[in-house]
Amino acid sequence: MTDRLVVAAPASGSGKTTVATGLMAALRARGRRVAPFKVGPDYIDPGYHTLATGVRGRNLDPVMVGEQRIPALFAHGAAGADIAVVEGVMGMFDGGNAHDDFGSTAHVARLLDAPVVLVVDAWGQTRSIGAVLTGFRDFDPEVRVAGVVANRIGSAVHARILADTSAEVGVPFLGALPRTSEIVLPSRHLGLVTAAEHGAAATDAIGLMAALVAEHVDLAAVAGLAATAPPLGVEPWSPAAEVVPVPGEPVIAVAGGKAFTFGYAEHLELLTAAGARVRVFDPLYDERLPTGTSGVVLPGGFPEQHAEELSANASLRRDVLEFAKGGGAVHAECGGLLYLVRSLDGHRMCGVLDAEASMSGRLRLGYREAVATEESVFAGGKGARVGHEFHHTVISPPHGAVPAWSWRAPDGSLEKEGFVQDGVHASYLHLHPAGNPDMVTAFVRRCAASR
Repeated sequence: MTDRLVVAAPASGSGKTTVATGLMAALRARGRRVAPFKVGPDYIDPGYHTLATGVRGRNLDPVMVGEQRIPALFAHGAAGADIAVVEGVMGMFDGGNAHDDFGSTAHVARLLDAPVVLVVDAWGQTRSIGAVLTGFRDFDPEVRVAGVVANRIGSAVHARILADTSAEVGVPFLGALPRTSEIVLPSRHLGLVTAAEHGAAATDAIGLMAALVAEHVDLAAVAGLAATAPPLGVEPWSPAAEVVPVPGEPVIAVAGGKAFTFGYAEHLELLTAAGARVRVFDPLYDERLPTGTSGVVLPGGFPEQHAEELSANASLRRDVLEFAKGGGAVHAECGGLLYLVRSLDGHRMCGVLDAEASMSGRLRLGYREAVATEESVFAGGKGARVGHEFHHTVISPPHGAVPAWSWRAPDGSLEKEGFVQDGVHASYLHLHPAGNPDMVTAFVRRCAASR
């Protein structure tokens, strides 16, 4: 079983991404085969993890896929690696709700039986780090805080005090990162700019992270901690075991490129296992859908940042419209939904849906227990599904539209969202395909039937 560790922090903004990504890249530079993971539904950090390791970053989200799948999904993603680094989410015990830590970094660390490296923002504190470490070490005895990396230290004297205090409370001190202004990744309304959009600057930033970690963190000690993780004793998750193969090999076109980067590695694996021939296309540049397309998948991303370029590719927009008007199967999530409306912030989109989209001042964020309101090419029944909503845009609903989902808001009111129209299922809701393999099979079957 792959050596493994989890990088956690007391709170967001402590430096998890810098340390985790820096560790990945620094270990790779020393010849280790590194498997990268991210806790939760984050789509941005895995892009940087991919650049750092040369291996596709994957998410571990117990809320979306069920906790029973996490060890097997980890084993699948870690196949061929000799060490895995799992970047946590938010504060270590912050989960999907306010009542427990389900879905948190601590939850995933327990499920993986993995040691935790705690990243502490030490700016403005010295011996107080002892209280922080004692609290996080003792809060849940089943979570093993095996070491600490101090971030944003002011001097060598500061680092020595932190190290001495950590030793006093019995938590190994693995290193101290100085404050630096060199590593700057641009952000926008939903967090960091994706690695695909950031281009060469993302590679440069990862190089800086790797150099910073390699210089100031004891990599041998970190690798030694990862090696203490015991065998998990699980069979790796298998895409082929999750779906029913569909005959006919329908071609399913999946949007990619800078505008559509929010997807899960397991989605393409499940589509392929279900019998599809997956073809990735870039709506910014490709003028037609791939030859023989029987189904279209439009994942999330930041089309609002590329609306002018997407609008300028009129040939592809017409192709998508004609495909949908002809009854073609289309599954669109969040950013993909925006691409299907008439216009996005005044820029013409595909016009498949009679609706307009625009930026708003409100962030919609959180897990949703959604129920399909209508059978569609994607939702074959009306059972409940757990998804995640994460957007800063709003849609003016089309006249007479059939919503894709409904769920209860925190105040108890019933919310309806998304669109089911002919062969189109479009929604803001992100689902993890590994938690819903039956929906992948249903979509491929529909694509094969219309081939």
